[in-house]
Amino acid sequence: MEMTARAFWRLSLAWVAAATAASTILATRPAEAADRFITVASTTSTEQSGLFKYLLPIFEKKSGIAVHVVAQGTGQALDTGKRGDADVLFVHNRVAEVKFVADGYGVKRFPVMYNDFVIVGPKDDPAHAKGNDVLEGLKKIAAAKAAFCSRADKSGTHAAELRYWKAAGIDIAKDKGPWYRETGSGMGPTLNTASGMNAYALTDRATWLNFKNRGDLVILVEGDKRLFNQYGVMLVNPARHPHVKKEAGQQFIDWLVSPEGQQAIAGYKINGEQLFFPNAGTDN
Repeated sequence: MEMTARAFWRLSLAWVAAATAASTILATRPAEAADRFITVASTTSTEQSGLFKYLLPIFEKKSGIAVHVVAQGTGQALDTGKRGDADVLFVHNRVAEVKFVADGYGVKRFPVMYNDFVIVGPKDDPAHAKGNDVLEGLKKIAAAKAAFCSRADKSGTHAAELRYWKAAGIDIAKDKGPWYRETGSGMGPTLNTASGMNAYALTDRATWLNFKNRGDLVILVEGDKRLFNQYGVMLVNPARHPHVKKEAGQQFIDWLVSPEGQQAIAGYKINGEQLFFPNAGTDN
């Protein structure tokens, strides 16, 4: 049966409308899929300790949001946030974090968890630094001019180290010598250097527990309340950087500080030892 001109015209219009709708759906799907991830600039300890490898799949399964991590020293991570090259910061330098928010680069700082720093060194302890007083330990290391490896990378760990030297009455910028090795690298590489040199180093406990190339190094200084190491999380300010994925980024933050996220953090252990201790809702 022959199709009338009017029927043919109606069929053509319907086909064009369907094709247009299909092409629109196909065109928007990649954009929608691309939006289902966030970039988190974070301290190296959260990655090198193995925490993110454990934690992120739990969040991603629940939310459908993938998390791309840029592992840097805290100073570098804060600079990344200032440029708008991340959606969320997960770092550990409270003073710098508070300033980041006060300067308008972040929306709000949320305490998430804590662990502690330790000083590791040769098991024969040539500087006799062993004990539970970080300042006395550093004084003995400096007096003995025993090999010490510093990250020297403006990370949260490096910032803490500089505070401890200052509190110990040592002007490390003036008093350092060949014994003080500045690596300019992350915690893992710095520990590798310390292991190779049989040197002392300040490290967060979590990275140390996950570190395999220890050589003759052992924990020598621990238990000082000044070694407390707090972590915070912040959304990069979308008012300053409109491309920031504020909804997905805030969803990640809300999960971290929720009972479920806090329980997941507490559940990460190595050889039965808990690496991070959740404390959302505190004023740390």
